[in-house]
Amino acid sequence: MHFPDLSQGHDSDRAFSEKLIRWQKQHGRHSLPWQKTRDPYRIWLSEIMLQQTQVATVIPYYQRFLARFPDVATLASAPLQAVMELWSGLGYYSRARNLHLCAQRVFAEYRGIFPADPALLEQLPGIGRSTAAAIAAFSCGVRAAILDGNVIRVFSRIFGIAEFSGGKPVKDALWRRAEALLPVSEIESYTQGLMDLGATICTRSKPNCPSCPFASCCVALASDRVEELPVRKPKKTLPEKRTAMLVIIHENQVLLEQRPDFGVWGGLLSLPELAVQQDSAEEADQHALELAAASYGIVQSCRQLQSFVHVFSHFRLHVSPYRISISQRLKIAAQSKHVWYEFDRIDQAPLPSPVKKLLLGMANLASLD
Repeated sequence: MHFPDLSQGHDSDRAFSEKLIRWQKQHGRHSLPWQKTRDPYRIWLSEIMLQQTQVATVIPYYQRFLARFPDVATLASAPLQAVMELWSGLGYYSRARNLHLCAQRVFAEYRGIFPADPALLEQLPGIGRSTAAAIAAFSCGVRAAILDGNVIRVFSRIFGIAEFSGGKPVKDALWRRAEALLPVSEIESYTQGLMDLGATICTRSKPNCPSCPFASCCVALASDRVEELPVRKPKKTLPEKRTAMLVIIHENQVLLEQRPDFGVWGGLLSLPELAVQQDSAEEADQHALELAAASYGIVQSCRQLQSFVHVFSHFRLHVSPYRISISQRLKIAAQSKHVWYEFDRIDQAPLPSPVKKLLLGMANLASLD
C-alpha cells in the first residue's frame, strides 16, 4: 500500500506532532483518574481496562480496583476469584485473568517494578505492542508509538488509507507511519492527544470534523469519505448456539458453577447448563431438565423464564433459563466446582453480565420461594 507523503499537501511529520500536542494541551482530556501520575501500576491497570471499553464504563471499575488492590503486590497475592469478582460486568474476561498473571510475573521477575522497556512489557501477559508503548510513554516518557483502534481510525481518515487495516502489509505500514510521526519531546501529550482525538473528535460515528485540528488536511473529509474510512472488516455471519441455564434455588440460595479458566466467561461463576440441540426449538426437553436438576436435589417445580440472546464477538448465544426449585439438596459431584450463593449477595458474585442481570431481576421481582 502507499501512504501519501505528509510533506506534499499535508503537514510535515514534525508539524503534525506539534499541532497535535498543542491541541491536546488546550482541548484534550486532563482530569481522568489515571492521569497526572507516573505510577506504572496505575497506568497499566487503566490501559488494560480501556482495551475495547469506553472511559465512562472503566472509571468506577478502576476506582474500585485501586481501593481493593492499591499496588502490584496486593493484586499478585490476591486469589483469582477476588479479581474476577471485581471485574464482573466489565467484559472480555481474559483481560482479568491476564491482569492477575501479569501482576504475579512483575512481582516475581521484576520485584514488583514494571520495566520501562516496551519490548519487556510486551512479553508480559495481556500487554500487546501498543499497550506496552502507552505504559512506557506515560510512566517513563519513553518515545514509543501506539496503534490502537482509535489511532488506526485517525490515521485512516487523515491520510486516506482505503484498505482494511487487519492485513499484515497494511498494519506494518501503519506502524511505520506511527513511528515516523513520533515527536522528539513531549511524548506524553502526543500519545494522549492521539487517544483524545480518536475518542472525542474523530469518533466512529458522527465525528466532529469542524473541531478537528487536522480538518484542513484530512483526506477523508476532503473526499467526502469520513463515513467510509477506516475500511471495515468484511462481515461474517455469526454462528448461532443454544443452551439451557438451570437456576436451581433452595432456601433463598442459588446454585452456581465455576467455569473453566479459559474459554467463554472463563474463571467466572455461572449457572449450570444443559446442551440444547442446535436444530431444535429453543426450549429444552422438560424431562431432561428435571433429570439434570435431580443431580443437585429433589425437584419441586420447573418452569421456563424469559429467553434472551447474548452476542459474543464470534457467535450468538440463545439462552433459555429455567427456574428450578428443590426441596432437599443432594451431595454434588465435584463439590469444589459448585457453590450455593445467597441471593441477597448476588450483586457481589463474579458472574457474566447477562447471568447477573437475570438473577438480579429475579431477586428484585421477589420471584423466589
